[in-house]
Amino acid sequence: MIGRSKTRTHGEASRPVAKRLWKPLFWQSLVAVVAGNAIYFSLERFLPARGHHQLYQLDWGLAVDFWICLVCYGLVRLIR
Repeated sequence: MIGRSKTRTHGEASRPVAKRLWKPLFWQSLVAVVAGNAIYFSLERFLPARGHHQLYQLDWGLAVDFWICLVCYGLVRLIR
């Protein structure tokens, strides 16, 4: 086409930056989830019955596990 220059869209311009940021964020998230689940399962026997997670259920145990993983993610990001 005559008169049209090839311009990058916003998504194309940020793609290399996104690829560089993806791997560290993935590993930080993985470390946080593994550490959070290890902490939750080591503390689960001390939690009240409502704090125990039941398989394939949305319950308070899942919320506690998520919260612990979220705190671990915050600590990983703070340390890095």
